[in-house]
This record gives sequence, structure tokens and C-alpha cells, in this order.
Amino acid sequence: MQELRVVGVRVELPGNQPILLLKETQGERYLPIWIGAVEAAAIAFEQQGVRPARPMTHDLLREVVRTLGAELEAVNITEMRDGIYIAELVFGDDRIVSARPSDAVALAVRTGAPIFGADDLLDEVGIEIPDEQEDEVEKFREFLDQISPEDFGAGSGSGGGPA
Repeated sequence: MQELRVVGVRVELPGNQPILLLKETQGERYLPIWIGAVEAAAIAFEQQGVRPARPMTHDLLREVVRTLGAELEAVNITEMRDGIYIAELVFGDDRIVSARPSDAVALAVRTGAPIFGADDLLDEVGIEIPDEQEDEVEKFREFLDQISPEDFGAGSGSGGGPA
């Protein structure tokens, strides 16, 4: 397993599909994951320090986990099956809950839990960005600094969607 960090989320045009971009902390590979708008907003809210008037679902889940005396120790993105990423919430003592990567990452950014990607998965779908394309990554980071959670349509439905 390789530790990953959240680079951010953005909307991929022309389909307006949000994408979560993770990067190895000790490597050069990126892991792009297409996610739903609600999950993109949840991640963006937390990264930007936005506190909604009422807790979002991922805030509620964090509080439920705490209230039950558990702690999210890690998020593992383990594999891809039929084009769908599979993740696990690791609570220790062999307590593991299957989750969508988007929900798992939204919870991880709220709890400070580390995120890991399986070596086999990164070997299969990880993307290395050559030096000449690093300016594109920098543009992506600048884009993330400019975008607001509202750009993801937060609160515009009941949830659901891919990821």
C-alpha cells in the first residue's frame, strides 16, 4: 500500500463530472477517480474550511463513529472491479467496512485518517505525469484555489450518483 494525499476535486468538462485527484506521497503517480457532485462538494467543503449550517452526511458519520468510541484508522483504496473503485474504512481490530472511495475520502479528510492505495491498483491505473506536464498540475492546483464548493452543485438533490 502507498500513502496518498488529496490533491483536490474539480469538474471535468464537457460532461460536468467531478473528479477526485489523489497523489502518492512518496512517488509520482496520480490516481484520478470520477465521483458524484455531492461527494465532491463534501471534500471541497472540508478542504476549504466551509462549515454548513447543518452537518452534511459525512460530518454526521464522523460524529456517529466518535460517539460509538471508534476511530477511523485508515482508508484503503484496494482495487477496481468492472471499472468501479473499491475502498475500505479501517477501524482496527479487523473491523473493516466497504465503502465508495468518494465517501471514504470525504470521511478521511474530516478525521485526518491516512489514505492508502494498493500497489497493484496504482500499477494498473496510476498515472505518471511527465515533468513537461507539471505545469498542468500546477494549473489544476490554482483552479482548486479558485473554485468554491457551490460550483459542485452542493445541496441540489438528495445525493446518490457515481463513486
